[in-house]
Amino acid sequence: MSTTSASALAPTAWAGTAEQALPRDGYAGTLVGRVWNPAAGADGGPSPVLVTADGVFDLSATFATVSALAEHPSPAAAAHAAGATAPRLGSFDEIYANTAAAERDPAVPWLLAPVDLQTLKAAGVTFAVSMIERVIEERVRGDIEAAARMRGAILEQIGTDLREVKPGSEPAIALKEYLVGEGLWSQYLEVGIGPDAEIFTKGPTLSARGTAAQVGVLAGSQWNNPEPEVALIVDSSGRIVGATLGNDVNLRDVEGRSALLLPKAKDNNASCALGPLIRLFDEGFDLDAVRRMRVTLELDAGEGGDGFHLDGNSQMAEISRDPVDLVGQLLGPHHQYPDGAVLMLGTMFAPIVDRDEPDRGFTHKRGDVVRISSDELGSLVNQVEESERCEPWQFGIGSLMVNLAGRQLL
Repeated sequence: MSTTSASALAPTAWAGTAEQALPRDGYAGTLVGRVWNPAAGADGGPSPVLVTADGVFDLSATFATVSALAEHPSPAAAAHAAGATAPRLGSFDEIYANTAAAERDPAVPWLLAPVDLQTLKAAGVTFAVSMIERVIEERVRGDIEAAARMRGAILEQIGTDLREVKPGSEPAIALKEYLVGEGLWSQYLEVGIGPDAEIFTKGPTLSARGTAAQVGVLAGSQWNNPEPEVALIVDSSGRIVGATLGNDVNLRDVEGRSALLLPKAKDNNASCALGPLIRLFDEGFDLDAVRRMRVTLELDAGEGGDGFHLDGNSQMAEISRDPVDLVGQLLGPHHQYPDGAVLMLGTMFAPIVDRDEPDRGFTHKRGDVVRISSDELGSLVNQVEESERCEPWQFGIGSLMVNLAGRQLL
């Protein structure tokens, strides 16, 4: 993670380009998403789309929702088959350029969050090694040699490297006993290395924001941060069918007051962003590719801001709980999601760089531009605003059902 001086971004440039939004291999993968199509029905409406080099194709005549596409036995093949006869809405360049609200032509389609009826879920403290390292750093107060000694003492105690500790395993139990003995145990370490993952509801169905949109933090929060994450697309049976990028916006001051305030820290207007597109699993992209993924974050102050720049990354190879294990704790005989779910997998990224004053750490300011990227999934970019100032969320499940019924898609 680093900070440097950066010039403010022009208001018309912060969302970047369609090329930047795409994966490094462009249109090679099976890319699907959602757009608001002004020509759909009397008042327009959301449509699942297939995104290719030849354009963006409306799949709604075959799949009224992305959730329905994910339920197909072969979602990638089904998307291509439906796209072969689907109407073309325009190029991805045209639709991406029309997505930021300030520059939008309401007669041209624009991108939405790429999911619809799926429940929005997130996992926390899934990179236990980074959590344990922060505990060590706090204990030794920045003394590198003391940190090395403590790390060595833990290694001697548990008999394995910290990066190899699997939650719920015998080494994890030994590590817990050691940390308790040192007076270092916490509820966060319990979900980090204990048998049960922290999985919570990030937001109501349909409340996620897409790329080139605002994300929100409460006006009263004084300490908050982005959380760049990979998000899995899971069908109702628990099958993982694809992935996208997510920003699990977090209010650190609220959660820090009490873990019981997690809903207030996590679920606010515009506090969840997903996108730009879903990459479905096919011959060239699978769960192993997700396990190898590197997610990066770049943050720049907006126009007229303080010139702040921040970057960091999260290596999926260091996740403590395998994605399959997390999905198993989310969905199974103990809990069902009939329309599927999106599961954000957590992050190693924890911004600790001082922004304004020494020892005050990082917090968002209005206008910050957050870009979350990976080679495989492209870039999700959002601009920070107070939740109370973001566009209110008004198109919920009832609105979607009425809209689809009016278009004779149900």
